[in-house]
Amino acid sequence: MGLRDFFLDKVTKVSTEQKKEIKDNLWVKCEHCGEISYKHEIEKYMQTCPACSYHFKINATDRINILVDAGSFEEIDRDLSPKDPLKFKDSKKYVDRLKAAQKSTGRNDAYISGRATIGGMDVNIGVIEFEFMAGSMGSVVGEKISRMIEDAIARKCHVITISSSGGARMQESIFSLMQMAKTSAALAKLHQHGLAHISIFTDPTTGGVTASYSMLGDVNLSEPMALICFAGPRVIEQTIRQKLPEGFQRAEFLQGHGMLDAIVHRMDMREKLIKLLAFFG
Repeated sequence: MGLRDFFLDKVTKVSTEQKKEIKDNLWVKCEHCGEISYKHEIEKYMQTCPACSYHFKINATDRINILVDAGSFEEIDRDLSPKDPLKFKDSKKYVDRLKAAQKSTGRNDAYISGRATIGGMDVNIGVIEFEFMAGSMGSVVGEKISRMIEDAIARKCHVITISSSGGARMQESIFSLMQMAKTSAALAKLHQHGLAHISIFTDPTTGGVTASYSMLGDVNLSEPMALICFAGPRVIEQTIRQKLPEGFQRAEFLQGHGMLDAIVHRMDMREKLIKLLAFFG
């Protein structure tokens, strides 16, 4: 009997009153394989599909909690907020988009950075919150990454970045694009001090984030099936008018072409980081 059949059998045996208490979100359908799984079972597997290992999206805070030692995370630079130097407006004012994102996420911008321990070892760790304007990298994101790296140099500890982004934030134009060089320069300084950068890719990581600091890891790791690219496959196909290879720009494709060191299941990521941090010393 499969997992789904087992739970369906259990449900059919409960009383009518109990059935009324069953909520609509008790079951979750996998976006990848279509399998319907018990919600608690998905939570047990850290928000991944028990049938095909598809990784559901999770927020930045949950990512930190999965990886670091319990209670060890200390956020830094939380109060940094973006400005609107260009007075940008498309279908909506940039300031209004910022206010909406800040209200929905409870964050000033898309990056969470701080100090923590993993396996008892000091690290500085930063995560992009994709729900904040698709995790786009503006001036505050770049500034927080650079400050986090500088703080790591002062503390003599390694840096872990976790990326999930739609790319550079167009509403800030050159102020956004310059963050690519800024974060890359900060990492060069980190390397000069003999400290490591472990970069973790999640679905999706695209645009200027891919083209800058996230690809500059001493070790590049990824969750399975993550989309990792500069321009997405649809844009490329429309530009060159050719069909792209199956799985093009997914983590497995990139690993096969030497751009990733390993693809790691979410449940194994913490243990992998402990081993890497111990290796780097």
